[in-house]
Amino acid sequence: MIKHRPLINVKLAEALYSKKEGVPVRYVCTTSLSKEGTVSCDIFYRASPHPTFGNRYFGLYVDSVRGMMIASADIVEQFKFAMIQDEFGDLHYSQNRCDYFSLPTGEFIDGGRAYIRTNVPASLYRVIDGALVEDDYQQALI
Repeated sequence: MIKHRPLINVKLAEALYSKKEGVPVRYVCTTSLSKEGTVSCDIFYRASPHPTFGNRYFGLYVDSVRGMMIASADIVEQFKFAMIQDEFGDLHYSQNRCDYFSLPTGEFIDGGRAYIRTNVPASLYRVIDGALVEDDYQQALI
């Protein structure tokens, strides 16, 4: 199971946007929308493209001046997510370039999509049709 650390209440956002859009909307992950980015968004998916904007993914984030913001997030399917496994078999990832995440047992992952820094082997995942799946062409990373 992948353990996420969303920024907002994703169940509330799923319900709100599913009702507003008239199609099911579901949370995918939390990540920056650029490889080098340091601001994370909660990424959501709809199977059909938005009728006005054409995107299937959108990100929600909080701007300190403007409040809640929305952005197109189709680029998420181009990203690789390095995942480390905890003692229970759950997977964890770094959300952005400056997100150093450590487990209570000392394992860590850092770098988001910009780079991978970890002290244990990692597996690569990517987003396909709204789900994080193990990358077909993956290699163990240290």
